[in-house]
Amino acid sequence: MTILPTPIQASSSDDYIRPTLLLVLTVALVGVFAFVQVYSVQSILPELQRDLHASVVQVGNTVGMTVLAVALMSPFVGMLSDAVGRKWLIVGSVFALAVPTALITQVQTVHGLLLLRFLQGLAVPGVSVVIIAYIGEEFRSGLMVRVMTIYVAGSVLGGFLGRFLMGHLTEFMAWRTAFGVMAALNLAGAVVVWRGLPASRHFVAKKGISSSLNTLGQLLRNPSLQVACALGFTVLFGLVGLFTFVNLHLAAAPYGFSSGALANIFVVYLLGVVITPMAGRLIPRFGVRRTVLVAVGISAAGVLLTLVQPAWGIVVALAIAACGVFITQSATMTFIAYRITSGRSLASGLYYTAYYCGGFSGAWVGGIAYTLGAWPGTVATLIATQAIGWLIAWRFMPRTMPGAR
Repeated sequence: MTILPTPIQASSSDDYIRPTLLLVLTVALVGVFAFVQVYSVQSILPELQRDLHASVVQVGNTVGMTVLAVALMSPFVGMLSDAVGRKWLIVGSVFALAVPTALITQVQTVHGLLLLRFLQGLAVPGVSVVIIAYIGEEFRSGLMVRVMTIYVAGSVLGGFLGRFLMGHLTEFMAWRTAFGVMAALNLAGAVVVWRGLPASRHFVAKKGISSSLNTLGQLLRNPSLQVACALGFTVLFGLVGLFTFVNLHLAAAPYGFSSGALANIFVVYLLGVVITPMAGRLIPRFGVRRTVLVAVGISAAGVLLTLVQPAWGIVVALAIAACGVFITQSATMTFIAYRITSGRSLASGLYYTAYYCGGFSGAWVGGIAYTLGAWPGTVATLIATQAIGWLIAWRFMPRTMPGAR
């Protein structure tokens, strides 16, 4: 079905975009198509481990290699976007995600899968990094927070759909065939984003490598970005470690969950679709620092509660942990949008480098912790990392910021 863009009305005085329903849906779908592939393998990890004869660390790295690629590519995409623009880089990246996804249908070894998962990750920053800069430039500050949270909600939905679809598709077809379906989804997504996302109105190109390097140096010395990057590292470390290895925990005795049952667990991600827009209203009222401190505490409590025995208790604990992570991520991204006014795309790229390095570390270190200490060892590792994140926010985040009481 062809989606025709609704004309966007702008303020007569400053030409900022006013979000229509179609634009809001498009921004949310940008998040969906950016992240639908990133974590899709998590619900089928036990099946991949058996079929490809992989170790725990190797199968964990089918997640880790994707987020590592995102981390490595993000600052370069930020610099590219600050030079050439926003919309076409977003559309092209959604399309590019379909290529390695389609090639996974032919993979025969765990090493081949790791390579293609890495290639998937190279395309993600062209969406996730650039859309943050786009939102920061094209919407007034009050609306910017709400649109940002809508994008985060879309990315949460994408993370859920990837896991949910892969888990249930593999109940009816081979996992390689399921990746073909996922590739077709990204091709459709590129068309939707192309038709529904307005062109930039406030983008100003930064030409020349010297200008980019100068901006890079300024951003690396920016205390606000340093805090956001350090916090982001701990956030994704915890999320990836939690939702990667809990699948192995629940697939083992006494639970014995199938791929479909593991996929159903990720329904807790849908809470993020509700919680994140609500956070957009709460963050300006309570402030970023206070929001982050409470949210990280909630997430850590959820991780700790996964040690309970009943399966339903573990699912509830995962929901609590996920809500804390979604709120923390939304607050941190809002913090960057408020505090960084120049080189936004590069700043987003640097943040995502730290954020996804945390995700890769969570997959790698979490795999070692699970191998040595099973699920309790993994939980202890995640709690320690979240405690570090809480201390970073408590010590280094300012108590007030523009737009917060």
